[in-house]
Amino acid sequence: MCGRYRLSRRKQIIAEHFDAPDWQDDWSPRYNIAPTQPVPVIRQHPKEPIRQITLMKWGLIAHGSKSASDAARTINARSETAATKPAFRDPLKFRRCLIPADGFYEWKRTGKAKQPYCFEVTEGELFAFAGLWDGWKNAEGQWIKTCSILTTVPNALTATVHDRMPVILDRESYDLWLDPGMQNVAAISELLKPYDAKSMRCYPVSSRVNHVANDDRECSQPADATEDQNRLFS
Repeated sequence: MCGRYRLSRRKQIIAEHFDAPDWQDDWSPRYNIAPTQPVPVIRQHPKEPIRQITLMKWGLIAHGSKSASDAARTINARSETAATKPAFRDPLKFRRCLIPADGFYEWKRTGKAKQPYCFEVTEGELFAFAGLWDGWKNAEGQWIKTCSILTTVPNALTATVHDRMPVILDRESYDLWLDPGMQNVAAISELLKPYDAKSMRCYPVSSRVNHVANDDRECSQPADATEDQNRLFS
């Protein structure tokens, strides 16, 4: 799964990297993004070849849901079953998006503790998760837009820490993934594969990232795993 991630670039850099310059929302660098929080999502305009960035709540609420209570449980969608699950079936076909990041966290159990690790592409470059989005109207008649990150089996690097990993798309796949005219689910699903382990790195980070309230650069700074565990139990 992917339950925490980092997007530490400034707004202008993100917009330029993903060729989506008209971004109206406020954004500051984040180091510990957590479920149900607002996150940048990139979509293609339905009628024009223009990319748009908007903030959405992380945790997909399906269009036909009776309440928002499931959002915390739908932060991820398994790529192997998304095409058949009611909550994700239509979004996979009609409402795909990119969710920008420059790192994500996973936890490895060692003894009584769980050591957090940060995973990056190359040396921390910007990348995009394969995402799905949907719109849901609450009891007050307000439309709420939400999103989910697709996951897949781990590559050789992430397998050392966790049995799943988020789908990271190659930059060459962005246009196809975002294309609203592409509704061939079988063809789209071919993009949902583990990212090349040779193009990634991981390292242990401080247990500060365990707490949602901590959201600063120190959350993703390399830390000695043994020292951090000793500090937890001292």
